[in-house]
Amino acid sequence: MALDIIEIGHPVLREIATEVSIDELKTDEMQQFIDDLIDTKRQANGAGIAANQVASARRIYVVEVANNPRYPYKPEYPLTVMVNPSIEFQSQERFDNFEGCLSIPNLRGVVKRCPEIKVTGLDRFAEKVEFEIKGITAGTFQHEQDHLDGVLFPDKVEDTTTLCTWSEFTERYEEGFREHVSNIVKRYGS
Repeated sequence: MALDIIEIGHPVLREIATEVSIDELKTDEMQQFIDDLIDTKRQANGAGIAANQVASARRIYVVEVANNPRYPYKPEYPLTVMVNPSIEFQSQERFDNFEGCLSIPNLRGVVKRCPEIKVTGLDRFAEKVEFEIKGITAGTFQHEQDHLDGVLFPDKVEDTTTLCTWSEFTERYEEGFREHVSNIVKRYGS
């Protein structure tokens, strides 16, 4: 069942999310919450969503890209549920990522993201996971990780002249950004 997505201004978006205990993670209630979070992301056509975005300050997010009409230029990425995650940068490099957010409708802006990261945490079944992500998808994981720390993408926009509405992005910047994403995917593979 899809949940309500809260928007910028709601105080939970600025909270630092609390870790989920293994006992809590294994409850039927938490498993249902994770299913609902996945449904919410899919219904809203998000590339990812964090628990904070549905007014639950738990350290959980999901990432998945599959034929997403909101982000047609993003490479596909399988459903990944992260619990109590952490991210370690694997490079000093940064790329410009034109980001949007389900909790900030109709706004986009450029954020610098690391193209190579290591993600560690638990999966939904409390199994430890650790993997590397490269390219544009690394930006998606960093965006969701920021949510768990009460950070929204406009907080990281260095050049505020890049802020624009979705329609202005589509009309003026999407074509160039698609080419930029294509180059990132060629270089990093995702």
